[in-house]
Amino acid sequence: MRPIRTLLTLAAALALSWSAHAGTVQVAVAANFTEPAKALAAVLEKTTGHEAKLSFGASGAFYTQIKNGAPFDVFLSADDERPARLEQEGDTVPGTRFTYATGQLVLWSAKPGFVDDKGEVLKGGQFNKIAVANPKNAPYGAAAVEAMNKLGLQAALQPKLVTGESIGQTYNFIATGNAELGFVALSQVLDGGKLKGGSMWLVPGHLHAPIVQDAVVLRRAQGNAAAKAWMELLRSPRTKDLIRSYGYSVQ
Repeated sequence: MRPIRTLLTLAAALALSWSAHAGTVQVAVAANFTEPAKALAAVLEKTTGHEAKLSFGASGAFYTQIKNGAPFDVFLSADDERPARLEQEGDTVPGTRFTYATGQLVLWSAKPGFVDDKGEVLKGGQFNKIAVANPKNAPYGAAAVEAMNKLGLQAALQPKLVTGESIGQTYNFIATGNAELGFVALSQVLDGGKLKGGSMWLVPGHLHAPIVQDAVVLRRAQGNAAAKAWMELLRSPRTKDLIRSYGYSVQ
């Protein structure tokens, strides 16, 4: 979690006006973006009075829930495919979809020195379990599978795979030692721009498709001032600096 002074500095710099009638926005957030979203929710409330109620999970699961009528106002996906699909299907407010971040995949272990800086540990196979997120629901899981295939290791690693339903659950498998290592988002293992602990390999971008993450306002939130304020905050130049501090690329 970012220090309070960081949030206060960011809040002071944002040119957002206070709303006389503060509202609430229900935000479905891809699990990889948990910590940045919590920081942004604090800034939103301080600068506008609006409250962001955050739900975290896998993007694929959120898409299904939205299609089934789940009461979300904004969707922050871990890919650009599902928000675009919702847009095409008439489930969003036109013109609100944009890319808020591009993620980075890492191979991480909670054990210091376990993962080398070239990922050679994957070829050695001196481990019992390796965790990945469900590639059907989690874009980071799909990127991990693509990387293993390009490295020619998918078949060898398949018997050792432990699958999390979201990237959040995958991280917990590794953090608790249920898997010695696994593929997660860079944002999950950083604190203040530095590795929280353990060891990691930043997976080269050429081993998987770019993890382009889009946000969109859902149709039910048409006219919702809190949803509009959230999206304005997400687009803010100062917010982009905060997002970069968690290991994302931002245009």
